[in-house]
Amino acid sequence: MTYSVEDLDDQERFRLILTISYKDLIPFILEYLKKKSGLTILYWATCLAFLLISVFIRIKIAGYYPVSQILMHSLAGFVILPLLFIPVHELLHIIPYYLSGAKDIRVGMDLKQYLFYVSANRYVASPVQFRVVAITPFILISSGVILTVIFLPNLWKWSMMLFLFVHATMCAGDIALLNFYRVNDHKRIYTWDDVDNKEAYFYEKLEI
Repeated sequence: MTYSVEDLDDQERFRLILTISYKDLIPFILEYLKKKSGLTILYWATCLAFLLISVFIRIKIAGYYPVSQILMHSLAGFVILPLLFIPVHELLHIIPYYLSGAKDIRVGMDLKQYLFYVSANRYVASPVQFRVVAITPFILISSGVILTVIFLPNLWKWSMMLFLFVHATMCAGDIALLNFYRVNDHKRIYTWDDVDNKEAYFYEKLEI
């Protein structure tokens, strides 16, 4: 069922359980990345696996290529590709939001917190909708890069695996939000953003 912001003000059906100011996103992210769950264990294990595979490839190519080429591909994996893929990552948040019916979708950034974000202004997202929006970039970009790595020559395997690791760490905010839902999986949580006031609200649907 689709709800409006006004529907969530009905205290007989919904209860506000959390308000997050955009300027306080980092403390929230750190808090929920530290909360142990199957999701966070899988996330950190995946990041570690990406890093170990990168190290294995780096060891494998040692001595086969000039140091200058290895450094160039290291720069590509650590810096250039992550920066180039920021718009792609945010677009992959936008698409599921749009397909679910959100219209006023906005992209923002907070350079003090080194954050980019996508918000749907005054759009109430169901638990399923929010989870899909949050996880889509991680799943699609990771899958695409892994498939690409299989067919690339060794130097590009190195830079693309580095990029895969860096991008996974860049998804920490998305994973923290998903873990908030995971930690509270006994609750049915709906959320909406007031982008003008830079706040996000999370409501629990009450059993009647």
